[in-house]
Amino acid sequence: MNFLELVKARYSVRNYEHRAVEQEKLDYIMECVRLSPSAVNCQPWRFAVVTEPDRLASLKRAYSREWIQSAPCIIVACGNHAEAWHRKSDNKDHTDVDVSIAVEHLCLAAAEIGLGTCWVCNFDTECCREAMGLPDELEPIALIPLGYPADKTVPEKKRKDLKDILL
Repeated sequence: MNFLELVKARYSVRNYEHRAVEQEKLDYIMECVRLSPSAVNCQPWRFAVVTEPDRLASLKRAYSREWIQSAPCIIVACGNHAEAWHRKSDNKDHTDVDVSIAVEHLCLAAAEIGLGTCWVCNFDTECCREAMGLPDELEPIALIPLGYPADKTVPEKKRKDLKDILL
């Protein structure tokens, strides 16, 4: 599959099969994450791959939507603002940009090997912090449920026309 086909195949999965993701697939995905670019190569990120049932249950309490209960794995993407590059002209912190690049590498790598993901950003960060035992310097930025999609039908993507996004 070429890159455009991969991008078209990737979508937000909200229903997962009740089966574990193989460790070699998790390793592959996280190697793709590790190789993600970041501003000035600061790599201000940390990721937790959560599959252990008790910890997973605690983490799922950070997001109240029912569908997340079917996810056999959640990857917690965190950023460290002190490690990030800050633009000189206005001190813009690139933590969120860098973590987002890495998370999209994660999502595309997962889609390439037949797994589904969904970006979750509207979650209780304090509940997540507690469930994960995160140190103060790490901000939980996104939860990424990961697993085999229960529904194999790729939904139609509704996107603006190219002419509407070009300046």
